Amino acid sequence: MIADTLGSLLLFTLLSFGPGWPIAARLGGTAGERLLGSVVLSWLTNFVVAWAVYAWALPLATLWVLPAAALGGIGAGWRPLRDLWRETEARDLIIAQAIVTLSVVAWLALVVSYSGGAWVGDWFGHWQRTAFFLERGPRDILFNGFDPLTSRPPLANVIFGVFAALTRKDFAHYQLASTFLGSFAFLPAAVFARRFGGRAAGAVLAALLLVSPMFVQNATFAWTKLHAAFFTLTAFHFLLRDDAPDGPRAGLLASIALGAALLTHYSAGPYALVFAAVWLARGRWREAAWWRGTALAALAGAAVLALWFGWALAVYGPKGTFLTNTSVSDAAPSVGAQLLSSLLNVRDTLVPHFLREADYGFIAQRNPWGWWRDWFFTLYQINLFFLCGSVAWLAILVALAKSAFPARPAVRAGWAAGIIVIALLGVMVHGARDRWGLAHICLQPLALGGLALLAARWEATGPIWRRVVVAGAAVDFALGIALHFGCQSLLIDQWVGAATEGGPLGGYSSAAQVNMRAKVHFRFEFFGDDFSTSELALLALLAGLLALAVWRAARATRA
Repeated sequence: MIADTLGSLLLFTLLSFGPGWPIAARLGGTAGERLLGSVVLSWLTNFVVAWAVYAWALPLATLWVLPAAALGGIGAGWRPLRDLWRETEARDLIIAQAIVTLSVVAWLALVVSYSGGAWVGDWFGHWQRTAFFLERGPRDILFNGFDPLTSRPPLANVIFGVFAALTRKDFAHYQLASTFLGSFAFLPAAVFARRFGGRAAGAVLAALLLVSPMFVQNATFAWTKLHAAFFTLTAFHFLLRDDAPDGPRAGLLASIALGAALLTHYSAGPYALVFAAVWLARGRWREAAWWRGTALAALAGAAVLALWFGWALAVYGPKGTFLTNTSVSDAAPSVGAQLLSSLLNVRDTLVPHFLREADYGFIAQRNPWGWWRDWFFTLYQINLFFLCGSVAWLAILVALAKSAFPARPAVRAGWAAGIIVIALLGVMVHGARDRWGLAHICLQPLALGGLALLAARWEATGPIWRRVVVAGAAVDFALGIALHFGCQSLLIDQWVGAATEGGPLGGYSSAAQVNMRAKVHFRFEFFGDDFSTSELALLALLAGLLALAVWRAARATRA
């Protein structure tokens, strides 16, 4: 299985860089921006080809044009690729990305059944969507028995299908593809951090993400939010770069990335609105060149969106295309009731559950380890502040207060207003009332951007704050990652003899048991099932990767 995994990861890497590299190499900009551009263009190439295979009913063997295109792209751009590797920034980012990716893949190898809070069924629905595109399922399908095709955009699921089809079309390789792609949310955040914080920032961010429950938990759960965060953060970086003299056609890349983000998860909607407002506010309205660039960027983004919405409108019509998402279908019957529901959701997303009245019945279970895992899981996933880390959010506010961005006060105030609007809209776009909070739906890019800012200002925060953040990160790792994967791997039950009556997850919550029953019923082999006798080796690997990330961060800050 190790050889198969390494081979799959090598192919995934080839597909993620090769097809777009010849174009990205000519875009200019920094080494990190060329890497980002290559990934965005490569993933879009994967999507376009696979979408054509689905829409035109072409043989799945057509997908093999993608590895050929990737090899051709690397061959055509071999000299600039060699020159890229000679740049310190590129080497640092590639090494850090490899550490992050291998770490989350190793965590995935410990998961034998999904569990955690109320996360139930989504992984199965996304697998169904991936299988739907590979097998050309019926267009009136309801995923998980209730979810129509147009309720979610398809980009990530289609790319998962490409990666699985070119390796093995089973659930384990679908999981591996999802985790591999999700790990790349690190890359745009690192490029952003490095721009404002120098060489050390990328290494510091890698260490911060490896102890972030939000990042590690989402990277190993098979859905599409981190993948949307990758495109959203890429769009944000290039939006900031648009007014720079050496900006690598940044407005065009920002628009393409934002269109891809919306085709990955509709949670990118609030960011698209704010980014468009920022673009217009900074506009050079009297310059014809600005209008031409704006028109070109808008057309590029619209072309990306048309790949999905054009097809969906032709097949399902306006109602079937735009009114099936839960933001619409779960809305309250009146404007007043919806506004009240949204405001309460905002409150519950900002106020941690232990500081307000909360119904803990949904995490009721006999297993005490499972109960505490769910208690902390819901805290780290649904509260905006703890989404960044139990202490890191405070350090981020300190970094913001110290004027982290080298810009005029009016510009900083504008971005602060934009962040507040994104946070509010990111909660209020959710249709239904949720008494636990909703940070995990739309606000992951915001948290990742905050951690990138903290990494950029790491040295400027001062030694006391750095020690406090490190101590908080150690607590987050223990309570949000080690405990979580101890439950998902059942290692805690094996080592301490927790209650297991009624099956492997008999002592856990009802949500955890539903996930396990689905796995058994559909005879899924998880990626982690092939490593069920290698837990100690995996734990040693994880410890080594974390130690390496921390060592690189410490060395970079001392340099």
